[in-house]
Amino acid sequence: MSDPVLLEITDDIAVIAIANPPVNALSHSVRQGLDAAFAEIARRDDVKAAVIYGTDRTFIAGADIREFGKPPQEPFLPDLINRIEACAVPVVAALHGTALGGGLEVALGAHYRIAVPSARFGLPEVTLGILPGAGGTQRLPRLAGVEFALEAITSGRQIGAEEALAAGVIDRISDTADIREMGLSYARELIASGAQPRRTSDIAPEPVSPDVFEQARAKLAKKARGQLAPQNCVKAVEGALSLPFAEGLANERALFQELMESDQRAALIHAFFAERQVAKVPEINGVEPRAISRIGVIGGGTMGAGIAVSALLTGLQVTLIERDAEAVSRAETNVAKILQGSVKRGKLTQEKFDAIMREAFEASAEYATLATADVVIEAVFESMEVKKEVFTKLDAICKPGAVLASNTSYLDVNEIAAMTTRPQDVIGLHFFSPAHVMRLLEIVVADETAPDVTATGFALAKRLKKVAVRAGVCDGFIGNRILSHYRKAGDGAVLAGASPFEVDRALVNFGLAMGPYAVSDLAGLDIGWATRKRLAPTRDPREVYAEFADRLCEAGHFGRKTGKGFYVYDDGGQTPNAEVIDHIAEERAAKGIAAREIPEQEIVDRYMAAMINEAARVVEEGIALRPLDVDVTLLNGYGFPRWRGGPMQYADTVGLEKVLADIERFAQEDDFLWQPAPLLKRLVAEGKTFADLNNA
Repeated sequence: MSDPVLLEITDDIAVIAIANPPVNALSHSVRQGLDAAFAEIARRDDVKAAVIYGTDRTFIAGADIREFGKPPQEPFLPDLINRIEACAVPVVAALHGTALGGGLEVALGAHYRIAVPSARFGLPEVTLGILPGAGGTQRLPRLAGVEFALEAITSGRQIGAEEALAAGVIDRISDTADIREMGLSYARELIASGAQPRRTSDIAPEPVSPDVFEQARAKLAKKARGQLAPQNCVKAVEGALSLPFAEGLANERALFQELMESDQRAALIHAFFAERQVAKVPEINGVEPRAISRIGVIGGGTMGAGIAVSALLTGLQVTLIERDAEAVSRAETNVAKILQGSVKRGKLTQEKFDAIMREAFEASAEYATLATADVVIEAVFESMEVKKEVFTKLDAICKPGAVLASNTSYLDVNEIAAMTTRPQDVIGLHFFSPAHVMRLLEIVVADETAPDVTATGFALAKRLKKVAVRAGVCDGFIGNRILSHYRKAGDGAVLAGASPFEVDRALVNFGLAMGPYAVSDLAGLDIGWATRKRLAPTRDPREVYAEFADRLCEAGHFGRKTGKGFYVYDDGGQTPNAEVIDHIAEERAAKGIAAREIPEQEIVDRYMAAMINEAARVVEEGIALRPLDVDVTLLNGYGFPRWRGGPMQYADTVGLEKVLADIERFAQEDDFLWQPAPLLKRLVAEGKTFADLNNA
């Protein structure tokens, strides 16, 4: 390997190039190279300034993920940055691409910062359950102010060059295309003006009211719901104001170490790597996907319009089919409305919007317009008969080699594929609503789906910036199948004595964005009701079936869309629907159930045990390839708290023995619902974890 850090002396200026493609990550060798370069600068008396820049496409995009979880090696990044800052001559950081995490901390340790207009900056460590541990929480408040630093560090968001300049994070923006020359020019100017090193650590941070920190804590407690890292970030920034710089660094490091040893950090790192691992599917290894340039979408409702917009925003041509002229007009309006939302948020220019609507999008009532489509995605009503009719038409019209995809949430993709003469070209692409926002895409592989069709599904997901998970065929695939079981556990807790509102509150406190009953109201209670009615003929008579949700639907209460469901919705927001309690009381009496108080922790234990138990079955049956596929599905499609890593990571954290013991305890109440999965029992007997299966 060539040296990842190169030092040359030009015009009495030490030019330090970081060349560690693809993103110039701060690997051990890069840290060694930078340390050696500044040691050499300190030995020389002919250097009047130094410039640090990154070759290729970026400055430093952060830590080297290959070193995550390994013991750190000297030189440690905080010490290296202190050495850069202590340099006796002015140090310029010439910035392009991204300066993220440790990369931005290196730039903050320099004395002057210049950037191209497209450069972006950020300290995203909080998203991995840690905080900037190399001076970021101490230097950023000194340069940009405490309130700016608090928001930027606790959110982990990226900051554009103009905002960074206005805040004082950088000193100058330059249009110079040659990054090396941009840094050299600035350094020459500094030398000519007699500028001296300007150490960020010497700047006294502007004082703020203590209320600023208390307000930040309160806001994060509500928003982050149990996450440690954002609160530790606040403590670290607070230390920048109340402690001398060296003590502030020590405080930052102690808070960093506390997070490094936490379960939350392990969970977030697991989520980070799981989302990279999930696309590694053995059956498509080395398989070339089919070409995609033109997409067809059947159905212009909320889901179909969202899928169309996702494709349009990535430059694909989209033809959307509806049943008649009136429906076509509504579909066009739906697509335009979503795209206009992007214009209002500054994500899309009006010119680009006009070009998309004029050149890339068409809506029609004629299936024949799909004759040249490379992929057609059906997004019609969740009815097997309707979907069979659609696929019969597609089989007759679409060109050979076109991928025919169903957006079904539950239905048998094999049965849908059997309606065609080309079942090898049929696949399930289960988008989540709203499809232009939600990241998850379940790629449902049927019995005869060709490997290159599966590969095409993953390629399309990547283009649409979705997180794709391979799923096998069963009722509900990965996510909805598991959902049906943990929802039954919630219903069981309600029948045993909890209220739906207590269940929602317990699970929001656990970290979910919304409780399951509030989510049902949002999705529409009629959707779950339709599924339950569809499956009623297959229901085992031993199942303790909760009827209170059906009673709401029978009364015409479908949730938010009708203004009443588990909650009542009006201008004042949402309040619990008292009628629900009456329905539940009547059902308990009819079933002979004596209600008892259900502690919050028991609600969580029931919910998680059911989720984990069914997930174990899903893995054992091959519906999900690995436990990590389950975690990625629940994290990206079902609101599972990311800082818990997913249900399988959570199970490993609390211990599979505890999960199994919980299931056996709940089985004393309902031994049909609570049957331990064979895989779970086997792992406990062998002393193994779900993580062991990820690594198998």
